[in-house]
Amino acid sequence: MHMPLEDTLGLNLLAANQHRADHNREHFDAWNLLCLNVMSSPGAGKTSLLERSLAALAGRWAMAVLEGDMTTLLDAERLEAVGIPVVPITTGRACHLDAAMVSGGLKLLRQRLDPAALDILWVENVGNLVCPAEFAIGEHRKVALLSVTEGDDKPLKYPVMFREADCVLITKVDLLPHLPVDVERIEAHIRQVNPRTAVFRLSATTGEGFEAWHDWLDAQRQAVQTSPALMHA
Repeated sequence: MHMPLEDTLGLNLLAANQHRADHNREHFDAWNLLCLNVMSSPGAGKTSLLERSLAALAGRWAMAVLEGDMTTLLDAERLEAVGIPVVPITTGRACHLDAAMVSGGLKLLRQRLDPAALDILWVENVGNLVCPAEFAIGEHRKVALLSVTEGDDKPLKYPVMFREADCVLITKVDLLPHLPVDVERIEAHIRQVNPRTAVFRLSATTGEGFEAWHDWLDAQRQAVQTSPALMHA
């Protein structure tokens, strides 16, 4: 029985991407550099999250950002204002970053600084709840955001994103008093899809939950410093 041509092409594409992702990962491990792939639907608050976390953690860790967007530099400009090195990656019609795009971003980053001098590389992926989860980039950890404004059904409707996530951030919790949304139900649906993921409730407006989120980041950074192999767990 022959596999349909479109399935074969899809498998070949993912295999080629995985090969490049493995190559990226070898670089990150050699540099003792924690790479985070930050993913969500459009408007869930990825850039706002980075703005607050980068500003809060700048004195603790050396960081840089690869900023993925389809057409504009708007988010990259917001993050550059924080004072952190940012390399924009414009994807055109592609709805996700892939490993080759990240590899290209790394080449540009290396023209500006030595990655081995960094502690954390943030990769802000294109806003999409489907494709980014399927294309590895060599990251150590996948971080998914879900805003309370999106409702409680998204983990069940888009399970791949939440099943792949090492950490899920429930964002914009300051809006809960104004929404007919049950945050406990949101978290239960996340746990139903992925019982092992870390879950934090955050507000980039008030700062709620950021201390616990940053503690989790600290643990991931310590793990890669101790042994990059631990980050495969």
